[in-house]
Amino acid sequence: MSVYVVGHKIPDSDSICGAIALAYLKNQIGEPSIAARLGDLSPETAFILEKFGFEAPEFKTSYAGEEVFIVDHSELTQAPDDIAEATIVGIVDHHKLGDLTTSTPLECWIRPVGCSNTIIKMMYDFHGVAIPKDIAGIMMCAILSDTVIFKSPTCTTADIKCVEALAEIAGIEDFKELGMDMFKVKSAVEGTPARDLVMRDFKDFNMNGNKIGIGQLEVIDLSVFDDIKAELEADISALKAEGERHSVILLLTDIMKEGSELLVITDDAGLIERAYGIACENDRVWLDGVLSRKKQIVPQLQDALA
Repeated sequence: MSVYVVGHKIPDSDSICGAIALAYLKNQIGEPSIAARLGDLSPETAFILEKFGFEAPEFKTSYAGEEVFIVDHSELTQAPDDIAEATIVGIVDHHKLGDLTTSTPLECWIRPVGCSNTIIKMMYDFHGVAIPKDIAGIMMCAILSDTVIFKSPTCTTADIKCVEALAEIAGIEDFKELGMDMFKVKSAVEGTPARDLVMRDFKDFNMNGNKIGIGQLEVIDLSVFDDIKAELEADISALKAEGERHSVILLLTDIMKEGSELLVITDDAGLIERAYGIACENDRVWLDGVLSRKKQIVPQLQDALA
């Protein structure tokens, strides 16, 4: 019986590339595994896979009766809907410990680093398995994406060392240039429906019993959103109602200015000020230096909702 290796709903590059890389590793050590995904590829992930010659992992939403290795989260809200009917055999993650539980022992690789693929690189080293050139390439790109080319406060020395090692294996001389090419793909938003943009990198969190939706769009220049902010706000307002969410926040992140504008829809007027010490004006607020949802947005919201 093969184990399915799968990331979170609305998968990003870390989830997709991590599933491919981890499934290959597991197969090499005699543990039959299949890479899978819970949603469509983002434009950035499609760019990465095409560059290194990969097809998208198998699209699979139901895992009842299957064995599953979870990548890039440990949250019930981000897992397959029927995860309670599956057997979780392992987790690789770099986020806060979520609310997934198991009835049997499992393998856990959880580290405070910038990307799950950094941890997967450590797993390859631990097992003494050589990383193929193409897999090294997608792992490297996933780390560059998650760490915002090392600008994110989540980035660690381990992430940088792993990118350098993976770039050498993949034969990439200028990995930072490739990283910028990836973010140019992310910045191409013209003509894309608001809902598609909002859901490009969107995660639900259970914060002390409150369902909070947080999306993030990382671009090179925030001016690409000037003509569509009203549409984005209307869409996150609809998402709040549709999903019975307490709040929905969309981060518009400028990787060059190194900050984020938050678009906020919430019934809790004081939430943002409690969390970040600055009040919203017309449901918008600029947070200088904020690049990471994981480290600079989620923990503060969790505390504000305690």
